[in-house]
Amino acid sequence: MQLDFSPVFAGWTDILHGAAVTIEVTAAALVLSCAIGLLIGIGRLVRRRRFVYVFCTAYVTFFRGTPLLVQLFLLFFGLPQFNVMLPAFFCGILGLGLYSAAYVSEIVRGAIQSIDRGQTEAARSIGMSSSLAMRTVILPQAVVRMIPPLGNEFIALIKNSALVSLLTIDDLMHEGQKIISVSYRSLEVYLAIALVYLVLTSTTNYLLQRAEQRLRAGGMVQ
Repeated sequence: MQLDFSPVFAGWTDILHGAAVTIEVTAAALVLSCAIGLLIGIGRLVRRRRFVYVFCTAYVTFFRGTPLLVQLFLLFFGLPQFNVMLPAFFCGILGLGLYSAAYVSEIVRGAIQSIDRGQTEAARSIGMSSSLAMRTVILPQAVVRMIPPLGNEFIALIKNSALVSLLTIDDLMHEGQKIISVSYRSLEVYLAIALVYLVLTSTTNYLLQRAEQRLRAGGMVQ
């Protein structure tokens, strides 16, 4: 058997377009997951407000305990039964964002809990409220500690984004499948897709390592 990459070269512009869409979906989902994950993570630390704690815990349990593919299908195929029609691109971002937020919330919770409680007590002793101490003292330190694990979550999002192709979004995987449907060269096309994903994740990992090194050099990461 001989490998024939000519269909890959012929459809290279489509593959690059798919890679760009993958980056767009992943970046938007990351922003959404960070915003929701921050709220859920803090909510899981507020045990005094029982409803908030129970809701946030249930959120994490559901999204971490069910497959991402099922969650995407619930949004794309399930919501129309309630006359809620969402564009495929939005469903992909929303599904990835909600799923990733459950993991981001655990990163947030762990980072906040890693800050010495004495700093909260010191902030309260000078008259700060709990919310003010969280915003001005605890969170700025916790955010720096979140960067490495958030980087890992970003890389996981890039790989998980391949599932949005099942929603007919023209991402990297979907563009590759269209080339396969014409050329019937699945092995060569999937090898090319794997290479592009490897480039995306390796580049992201390199940039994250550089950022972490700069933070360590500046004494911001312990």
